[in-house]
Amino acid sequence: MKPLAVAGTTAALLFAASSTWCHAAPIPADTSRGARILETNSCLRCHRINGKGGTGGPDLGWRIGRNYTPAALAATIWNHAPRMWAAMGARDNPRPDLGEQAAADLFAYFYAVRFFEKPGDAGRGKASFESKGCSSCHGIQQPKVAGVMPVSQWESASEPIALASAMWNHGAAMNAEFTKRRLRSPQLTSQDLTDLVIYIQGQSELRGISGRVEISSGSAGESLFRSKGCEGCHTGRLALPERLKGNTLTDVTAAMWNHQSRMAAAAPLLSVPEMREIASFLWAGSFFEDSGDAGSGRTVFLAKRCDACHGESGISAAKRNEKPVSAITMVSALWHHGPRMLDEMQAKGIGWPRFEVAEMSNLIPFLNAERQ
Repeated sequence: MKPLAVAGTTAALLFAASSTWCHAAPIPADTSRGARILETNSCLRCHRINGKGGTGGPDLGWRIGRNYTPAALAATIWNHAPRMWAAMGARDNPRPDLGEQAAADLFAYFYAVRFFEKPGDAGRGKASFESKGCSSCHGIQQPKVAGVMPVSQWESASEPIALASAMWNHGAAMNAEFTKRRLRSPQLTSQDLTDLVIYIQGQSELRGISGRVEISSGSAGESLFRSKGCEGCHTGRLALPERLKGNTLTDVTAAMWNHQSRMAAAAPLLSVPEMREIASFLWAGSFFEDSGDAGSGRTVFLAKRCDACHGESGISAAKRNEKPVSAITMVSALWHHGPRMLDEMQAKGIGWPRFEVAEMSNLIPFLNAERQ
């Protein structure tokens, strides 16, 4: 089977959850549609990503020193919008009007190209592959141990949830092997795993394969979480939803790997579909919803003069959409209403608001609080 590419992949980005732990319904999103949006809306005439596009604007793939959240991406797009609209006008390019579906597709694409992950380094990944003991069993091009697939054939390296499933299911055998050799089971930081993934993806059969992201609605996640025995330990202060907030799938996968060797009982096997349901149920909502402080968000709302049009409480802004406000809906609202907002603000002598990442993170829960 060939490695999986981005095309045709569905990624359901959950803005919040659908259970007592999470709070909203998913919006299905497709990474391949997100890539097409960048191309068909002339974004790549100025911007460059993955070696394609122009050089007039910032390279969207340049992530050194970044650790972006969805709110950070929303803030970046918001701050850049007037300049983008002016550049489009100067080139006679039609200005795209992104609905929520299109915005979700864009976020899916950016997650697929690891935009929200920490930057990785293949050199460090190679060093970790040796020092963590991976190379003692796993060959790069050829098997080192009978029945152990070489690294170049690891399809899971292109899909975070599949990688989480593979590592989780592999952990028990790996720990047993290390015990037999009287070695300590390797512990991984999220940076270690990020570097390992970059190194693995650079090997022959995976080189150039775009990341794949597919997240379900998580509707079966809660029952799986219980039936697999996870709920028996992860309750109260050990409940996972709050503990996973702000973590990427790489962070979660590294934590799962480290946790398995300390479990009192044998870890239950999780297929990729099961891992997808559980991850969607526990993780995706809180990640794409982002977290912040509503009280600080009200201060941002007033300081940026949003109240000049939307009222002091922000209710008129928040209630324009029946769905919860998220980084994705903020981007959609920007492209729907931003040009008219810019005209009205200029007429009132109000400057276009620019948002720091923390400000956008706080503004979103404030708007959600006003909806209730």
